[in-house]
Amino acid sequence: MWNLPNIVTLIRISMTPVVALLPFIEGYWPKFIAFLVFVTVALTDILDGYLARSRNQITDLGKLLDPLADKMLLLASLIPIYWITRTRHDLYDIPVWGSIPLWACLLMLGREFAMTALRWWGKKHGVIIAAGGAGKLKTAFQSIFIGLIFLWFAFRDARRPLGLESSPFFQFWNEFHGGLVAIALVLAVAMTVYSFLGYLYRYRALLSQNPQ
Repeated sequence: MWNLPNIVTLIRISMTPVVALLPFIEGYWPKFIAFLVFVTVALTDILDGYLARSRNQITDLGKLLDPLADKMLLLASLIPIYWITRTRHDLYDIPVWGSIPLWACLLMLGREFAMTALRWWGKKHGVIIAAGGAGKLKTAFQSIFIGLIFLWFAFRDARRPLGLESSPFFQFWNEFHGGLVAIALVLAVAMTVYSFLGYLYRYRALLSQNPQ
């Protein structure tokens, strides 16, 4: 039960409080470290799945812990992102969006819990709902958005200490990076909706309590 894939998943879970707390610490280094930790944890999501399949070590515990780790990481990321952009929008404002909307956070989180309920309903009726391509793409876009905005926090905090405010490169990067964050949020929200609607359509018979 306590094989290498499950240990990697537990490490992912143990790192979520670090991701949640570091962005609240003043200065650009804590936010940059939060970016590095998030990227590392997000990549280990791929690693533990690969290890489980390649070693034939897929366990019931792993099936329970892996989606739990995903939800904890998303929650641990969106809470500081929402709070920081909402309360310090003068410093961390996102182009077009200003701050991340509450509805966008609730949509991304709500989709995860709705999928948990759908999978539970499917299991009850003998249907296994596996992760599809759209769901994996959704996770990728969400991870890109979160990674970019943590890096955005670090960049915006580093302006004065590193004397970047008068630099032409800063002006370019400020617009470029900010634009990437805004676009990544659009794509993350769009894929969140699209992937969930895809699951609902694919398993519409299950929802009518008549699984195929």
